[in-house]
This record gives sequence, C-alpha cells and structure tokens, in this order.
Amino acid sequence: MYSNAILPRRKTINKKLQDNSSLFRFVSGFSLVVIVSRLSSVDMALAFASSISIATGKRSTCKRNPWSPILKLSTQTQKKFSCSATVTIDDRTQDTQRGLVTTADQRSIIEEALVNLEGYSRGESIDLAKLDGTWRLQYTSAPDVIVLLEAAARFPFFQVGQIFQKFECQDQSDGGIIRNVVRWSIPSLLEDQEGATLVVSAKFNVVSIRNIYLQFEEITVQNINISEELQALISPALLPRTFLSLQILQFIRTFKAQVPVTNPNPGRQSVGGLYYLSYLDRNMLLGRAVGGGGIFVFTKAQPLHL
Repeated sequence: MYSNAILPRRKTINKKLQDNSSLFRFVSGFSLVVIVSRLSSVDMALAFASSISIATGKRSTCKRNPWSPILKLSTQTQKKFSCSATVTIDDRTQDTQRGLVTTADQRSIIEEALVNLEGYSRGESIDLAKLDGTWRLQYTSAPDVIVLLEAAARFPFFQVGQIFQKFECQDQSDGGIIRNVVRWSIPSLLEDQEGATLVVSAKFNVVSIRNIYLQFEEITVQNINISEELQALISPALLPRTFLSLQILQFIRTFKAQVPVTNPNPGRQSVGGLYYLSYLDRNMLLGRAVGGGGIFVFTKAQPLHL
C-alpha cells in the first residue's frame, strides 16, 4: 500500500527532473554556441592576420582583444597596399593619352582607384620636402588642359609635348613656388614636341593639412627651339652667315616673353585658387583643383631646369 501511494509522487519528481535537465542542456548549449561563435570570430581575425603575414612575408602588427577582435594593419602593410594602388592607377591611366581618350566607365574606374589611394594618406599633413621637385602629368580631367590636348589632336599645326608641375619648396615650412610647364611646338617651324615652353608661375601657401592656395603671378614663353628647316631659311648652310642672320638666330633662342597675371577687378589680389593635394609619396602626386577644376595625376620626373 505504501509503495502504491508514493508511486505517483515519484513519477512527478522524475518528470520535473527531466524538464530541468532539458532546460539545463538548452542553457548549456546556448552558452556553448555563444562561446564557440566568439572563439570563431577570434580565429577568423587570426586567420586574416596570418594571411597578411603570408602575403607580405612579415608578421602583421595588430592589437587584439579576444572579446573585441578589431585589426589594425601595420604601417609596413599599408605601404604595400598603397604601392599596389599606385600600380593600379598606372595601369588604368596608361592608354588614356593623359585623359584625352577615356570613356565614362574608364573615368569612373580611375576615380574609384584614386579615392582608394587617397584613403592611405587621409589626415596626414603635406610634406614639402617630398613635394619639392618636378612632376610629370600622367592623367587629368581638368577642362583647361583637355582643351590643349584636343587642339593638338585636331589641328596638325599645333603639338603639345610633356606637361609638368615644378614645386620649389625645399627647406620651406608654409609655402613656396609652383610652376606649371607646358612644352609645345608648331611643326616645321619649331622642334617637334619641345619647340617652346609655356610657364605659368604662382606662389602658394599652405592653408590646411592638405590644401594650398595658389596666387598666380606671370605667364612666360621661353626656350624657343626653331626647326632645322627654319634655320636653313634664315641662314642657308651653303652661304656665309651674315651678322643679321646671326642676330636673328640669337634673338629667337634667347627670346622670353613675360606677361603678368592681374585681376581685372581693381583693388583685389591676383588670380588664385585652392589646390587640394590628396596624395603624395616619392613617386606619385594626386591633386584636385577645388571648385570643379578637375583631378591631376603626376609621377616624379627628372629635375627640370628653366
């Protein structure tokens, strides 16, 4: 009788134990999933860092918190990535004839590559010592430069050679001089591509970590190199050179025309504008003319003596 009386009670207790065991397994299982997922995220972070180490050949420097796996790439790795980005820009702009021959898709792809590269130097101030020197134009979307390139492609009597930006700011802390240099020619009259040099000079001041303000001063035409055909016309090789012919040749070679740049509005400073230097390393310079003036891609060139 006693056994029969307590049997229902034992069944009730066993059922509660089973329910509690199920609850315990559910809670334990959920905790295990949370722990495993957290460890998995850490493993993924470590795997990503390891892949960087394998790709670069050096161990990636990153601060890791197991419960907040946020990676910070080393400066060495960033330099490798930026180098890869500059190679990409070289490839994308190589066959564009300095921006003259591009489609809308090409311009979009180039712009995306430029933005990616600009991200590596965001927040860094301009290094004037690194900026100093001569930079050759590789690509642009600036309308005033594209007009020159279009004219050279359309008219057979006009040629545009190399285009440079020359910065003179060595040992300076807040500015310097910039010279925009265009080599141009008139076939049969001047030497091909480098018959004459147009120089637009300006002073610049650093106004923020990446912006400089240009204040244009003068436009100069110089370094005129006439063609052999024109030399033969002025002073034939079979005839003795006269004093007059020698004077003409000397005048042409040393000719230099300078025109000051002035603001048409009296009482205002000379013509100028903001120039945003969005990226700079030892081999590449990216600039943006503030106000929709276009983008510029330059590569480092040999020193230019004017």
